[in-house]
Amino acid sequence: MARDLSLRFLAALLSLLLTLGSAAAQSTPSITLQPGEYLWLPELAGAGPVVMLVSLPQQLAFVYRNGVRIGVSTISSGRPGYETPTGVFRILQKRREHYSNLYDSAPMPYMQRLTWDGVALHAGHISGAPASHGCIRLPETFARKLFELTTTGMIVVVADGDVPAPVLAYPGFLAPVEPESGRSLDRLSSADEGYLWHPERAPDGPLSIIISSADQALVVSRQGVEIGRSDLRIPTGVHFGLHAFVMLEGHDDKPHPLLPGRRAHRWQSLALPDHDPPGHRDFDIQTVQGLGLSPHFVALLDAALMPGTTVVVTDETLGTDSAQVPALLRTDEAANPDPVPLH
Repeated sequence: MARDLSLRFLAALLSLLLTLGSAAAQSTPSITLQPGEYLWLPELAGAGPVVMLVSLPQQLAFVYRNGVRIGVSTISSGRPGYETPTGVFRILQKRREHYSNLYDSAPMPYMQRLTWDGVALHAGHISGAPASHGCIRLPETFARKLFELTTTGMIVVVADGDVPAPVLAYPGFLAPVEPESGRSLDRLSSADEGYLWHPERAPDGPLSIIISSADQALVVSRQGVEIGRSDLRIPTGVHFGLHAFVMLEGHDDKPHPLLPGRRAHRWQSLALPDHDPPGHRDFDIQTVQGLGLSPHFVALLDAALMPGTTVVVTDETLGTDSAQVPALLRTDEAANPDPVPLH
């Protein structure tokens, strides 16, 4: 049975953060979950496009909103002889209740169709290994939460690291693919002045700001697209744990911590129980002032802030450079008006 792992989430995440907190921890990380378990923190990105990545070798699914990872789940994909196809898919159809036409009317709750020839996401038994007839099984509670979050047309990338074309390395805290196409996402490169700012890449929508002690970087995303990046100065070995803040309406009576003559914005800290690893440093105003941000970058970023902006502070690395995805597959619902029964 699927379990809601608010505490297990943080226990697994703490282990991951401690592994990634040092400068030496730059190797491919791993998340350890038992079959049927999942991690779910949608508050890390309150709005924006959603994309899902499925790693067949890891038997894990990763969910991103506005470029920020908000969930990880164990899965069971197609067993030998019924392998789940790799590629970039769109959700073609959604049914809260569905039953298999091929396998004794087996229940397939929270079905989300990926292909017209019978592959879908749905709730089912998670064995810890490929076990289905081609579909991607999810823990039931996770499948319900995902079903409530997604819309038809949403991108789902299914990757297999053992196949040359759709290689997708461990996806970090930032989504490695574009939310509208599933193609590998172009990242901004470091600049001589220590920051880059290109809001024209995604002109509208809420911001997601991620501060990574592992990467010594602050990254700004909008609509799942990276629009800004700045180098940081965080002492080696400093851990912050996981923190999340959301910007509220209006201003505070206190002065802005980085821009003289301005009032501070109002921020709400999101409750993340047990999120502080042993020996962590508080993430407070003094810490913000010591990040070494360029005043010019701060002014540009401040002008783009809006209520609903989220800030996530993590010791985890932001991502990898080896995301390689296949060509977009069937996305036109009218292309096959007579779908094959789902497995």
